[in-house]
Amino acid sequence: MEAAAENDPTPGASVEPEESGRGFRASEEALMFMSSIEPAELQKCVFPDSLVIVSESGRDLGEFTLTVEFSYRNHKPCLLLHAQSHGAIDGCPCGTTVTTYLTSELEVLEEDFHEYVKLTGHSMDKRRHMLQHDGQMVINKVASVGEEVTEESVSYPVSVLRGLVTEGSSLLLMRLFALRKKVPKHMTCLSLDQQLHIVPTSFSELGVKQLEVQGEMKEVFGVERIVDTVEDSPTTWQCHFLDNGHLISRVQLGSPSSMRLPQLPSNSETGLEKIPLVWEEDLQMHSKFLDRKEELKEDHTSYLRQHPEIRTLISDFLQFLLLRKPDDVIQFAKEYFRPFSTGYPKET
Repeated sequence: MEAAAENDPTPGASVEPEESGRGFRASEEALMFMSSIEPAELQKCVFPDSLVIVSESGRDLGEFTLTVEFSYRNHKPCLLLHAQSHGAIDGCPCGTTVTTYLTSELEVLEEDFHEYVKLTGHSMDKRRHMLQHDGQMVINKVASVGEEVTEESVSYPVSVLRGLVTEGSSLLLMRLFALRKKVPKHMTCLSLDQQLHIVPTSFSELGVKQLEVQGEMKEVFGVERIVDTVEDSPTTWQCHFLDNGHLISRVQLGSPSSMRLPQLPSNSETGLEKIPLVWEEDLQMHSKFLDRKEELKEDHTSYLRQHPEIRTLISDFLQFLLLRKPDDVIQFAKEYFRPFSTGYPKET
């Protein structure tokens, strides 16, 4: 086993700028692009995408969904991105979930990344939680392989992470490229590999081409993302988008599966349907009850609207709970939410 390099991050410790990224820096072109993003552009990015995951033979393996919406974090406006893929390969359930909070310049405020593969008698589960706090990006990683659990925690100064692009923010960044129909030359950002090292990640145009969707030929714009690693080979993703920014295909080179758009999105965005309120009979008798009920309902609805992450968090937890079916639900919940608690300072 090789000895750790002096400029590798120390578990549980804060990493100084000179020893944090092996000299990697985001390009000026990347920083300029992120600072040039206009609110009107972000407004055009707020819509859902849904793709099917298929094998090389065309067999359905699962589903990929992506949502982008405006939200609040610590009472400040931000963007909330949630992406999820789940399915089964060779009968083994597997999936990935990422939830990311971003500023209007795509600066990562917080991200939770979860990946799992459930094998017979041998499962793998990985979680990585990132949180920006007091000028530091605190990263906690918990990995479970079978019965073995490993934990790792590092911290980088935010100043050396300018131009950081994560699994979540990269999806929104490529959506912006598609809407502009242009990727800046020398678009090199920063990312984190599986070992939590700072590594370069680059974006480039694949050009415009024609793809068939439901028998209809559509012009699409392609973007390639290459993520370097310190210890392994680079990972390459290729994505194609419609002119309205909707993702039409996504593939990792070398993977036996790919993601495709099952049908063209509707031109009209319907949004959430408002559910009408069903009133009780005998309104006079229950007027006080109903007044209080409406007051509480309005308060609770307002809070949930300001924090859409609650719905996402509970949905992910219930899905994973039903997948694993643990005997001890309380202990399972404790382990599931542990990465969230370690990243926040204790209240006094």
